Amino acid sequence: MNQYLQIVHEIKAANYIVITAHKSPDGDSVGSSLGLLHFIEKLGKTAVICHPDPAPDFLSWLEGIDQILTITNNQPAIELLFEQADLIFCLDYNGTDRVGKEMQALLEKATCKKIMIDHHLNPQDFATITVSETEVCSTAQLICELIIQSDNTYLFNAAIGTPLYLGILTDTGSFRFPSVQPRTHQILAILLEAGVKHHLIHENLNDNNTLSRLKLQGYALSEKLEVLPEYQVAIMSLTNEELVKYNYQKGDTDALVNIALSIKGVKVAMFFSERDGMIKISFRSKGKENPVNVLASDHFSGGGHANASGGMSEVSMEATLEKVKSLIPQYFGEKLEA
Repeated sequence: MNQYLQIVHEIKAANYIVITAHKSPDGDSVGSSLGLLHFIEKLGKTAVICHPDPAPDFLSWLEGIDQILTITNNQPAIELLFEQADLIFCLDYNGTDRVGKEMQALLEKATCKKIMIDHHLNPQDFATITVSETEVCSTAQLICELIIQSDNTYLFNAAIGTPLYLGILTDTGSFRFPSVQPRTHQILAILLEAGVKHHLIHENLNDNNTLSRLKLQGYALSEKLEVLPEYQVAIMSLTNEELVKYNYQKGDTDALVNIALSIKGVKVAMFFSERDGMIKISFRSKGKENPVNVLASDHFSGGGHANASGGMSEVSMEATLEKVKSLIPQYFGEKLEA
């Protein structure tokens, strides 16, 4: 029995299914969670999505997103669901520490079967069944493979396919990253044939800017963008005071690191934001010769993909920027000058 058939077997045998994903949800974690939820429902079973914190507002249009429970708002209910669960899905994360301390404790305490479906490097060995495909562009693509390779392609519909298309779209930077494979487009074709309206997904993602978001992004680009041409690196930062000034809402700054990376001649982009008493960092890069996950792992308690990683810093913004600038020559100098 292949892993995907085994997973469907476990779904059909379970009575209380919980779907989890990583802290600070993105299009892939939310999309794969909702796609799996709707697939489970098509199999005649029920499940509940339990996330550490709420999804950003720009995903609010997704069908079923209002059903997602979060530790932030529903901790007692989630604690009970974890106690009752006989099957827990762990989507889009490779270790229990990625779900935040509160949910990590519940996850590690749970004795039921756990299924990890993920595409990040270096997965921990904590699940009963582990699907770890690091060369695949997104967890959403792996949920599609679950449906296809378990002989359930006929169950695809717009409800299942829309969040999965979204997950693939967002985790590939609109299909621009090297992680996109021929198989990715084959799966997208299946989703379109199932009734997914791709143009509406793009509209919902890209045509919902608020005035405050645009003003914040404009301020960041005009006042806070710094390019280090000798290293082909772009840096952008926003303090908590600046975020408050422009009425920051979750998701408002997500595009900034990619905008910085789009500058002609820039190969590496970094975005720093001061939130929740720490500095959160997004790293992006182009090409195999410019991995950013090593820098994130070595110095900023982070990691991720070679060209898309995250990290954090517990010192001030000024000290964090000073630190990263001192490290840029070591990690990118020779490679970018060659």
